[in-house]
Amino acid sequence: MQTPFETLCRKITDRMAELKVPGTAVGTWFHGQEQTAAFGITSTTNPLPVTPETLFQIGSITKTMLASVALRLVEQGRLELDRPVRASLPQLRLADEDTAARLTMRHLLTHTGGWAGDYFNDFGRGEDALEKMVASLVRLPQLTPLGSLWHYNNAGFAIAGRLLEVISGLPFETLCSEMLFAPLGMSHSFFFPEDVLMQRFAVGHYPNAQGLPEPVVPWAVGRANHPAGGVVSCIPDLLRYARFHLRDGLAESGERLLQSASLTEMRRPQAFPGVSADGMGLTWFIKTLNGVTFFRHGGGTHGQNAQILFAPEHDFAFAMLSNAETGDALVMEMYQVALELTLGAVEEKPVTYTRPADELAEYAGRYDAQAQTIEICPLDGELQIHICNKGGFPTPETPPGPNPAPFRAAFYAADRTIVTGGPEKGTRAEYLRDAQGKIEWLRTGGRVHRRL
Repeated sequence: MQTPFETLCRKITDRMAELKVPGTAVGTWFHGQEQTAAFGITSTTNPLPVTPETLFQIGSITKTMLASVALRLVEQGRLELDRPVRASLPQLRLADEDTAARLTMRHLLTHTGGWAGDYFNDFGRGEDALEKMVASLVRLPQLTPLGSLWHYNNAGFAIAGRLLEVISGLPFETLCSEMLFAPLGMSHSFFFPEDVLMQRFAVGHYPNAQGLPEPVVPWAVGRANHPAGGVVSCIPDLLRYARFHLRDGLAESGERLLQSASLTEMRRPQAFPGVSADGMGLTWFIKTLNGVTFFRHGGGTHGQNAQILFAPEHDFAFAMLSNAETGDALVMEMYQVALELTLGAVEEKPVTYTRPADELAEYAGRYDAQAQTIEICPLDGELQIHICNKGGFPTPETPPGPNPAPFRAAFYAADRTIVTGGPEKGTRAEYLRDAQGKIEWLRTGGRVHRRL
């Protein structure tokens, strides 16, 4: 009889082969027991075995670490979540002056700033990189009024990181290392490539024309993007970080880094991401399945994907890392497998239905966002989805990766769809209407796409 973790590992290796993911590392924590495993290779051009200690880019999981540091500064009386950012960054300029004047750290940590947030750039390795990044954000259009509609905003975390620098007097990377990594014993968590290259590390991959994984360059994300997604880490360190949140803010040494009230505030629903989660705390996505409430965040960089979650009432945590663009589907699927095998938490599969062509015609058309354009066509009672990627990561000039093959989505509720097959299977989307009832936005992957 296989243990739940052994079953999880078997499912991971099976799906890795199907999705052509070169390497993966995974770990769980449950009632005092840590289990880790690793599979595959670090790179197809320099293949080394992946170990649990192999370093991967964890992408946007970094945002939760920034929030953890921010709450430490709140407790020290050096930061107020609802104070206008301009009180400390008087030079802040955004496309919408009202947003710039009223923006707070809470808006930034809950993705409710409202401007187009998928902007990345490289302003060099100097300590002024974040300052330059923030100065460049004035070019980003305001899509929705401040605080009115949740949509994912990477660029906002440049402002958050710069605010922490000004308040603390330390570079963002030093601040995270001193206030989080060091006290938690996260000795294999880094920002800079020169630190990473001293360890075994993974390289991201995109599928080539033959569908085989091929390493992508550049590897680094750029210092200006560090607050949004710059941490490079490994499974044991991520589990240490998860236990800090499970243990009510205590480091494993017994040192208290955060008070219970701060952790409660991080986990309190403060925005509503629609199909992405039941709620959004301070950077944590909140979800409840079969009575099990857990907090999670994913991360994706240039061909690498990550996921972390923890369920405080069950002393359970999960972390997974992969080094392929197709690894996003893998980690999203496996965190759900882990929850089911360990806690019996299963997400009910929605019942889908077809709709007449005249009803589907309302949804047909093109929807545009910073990172991609989506074209939707009715087909046999469902919707056929064509995605055209625009690139722009890790710099605006970075060309797009390959577009996915067209796929289909079916309705399961009013204005809500789910992808029914292929690598994107299970991805949900929703159509948002204006005051007159006309479709204005398509929100999927956390991003709002304006109907053209």
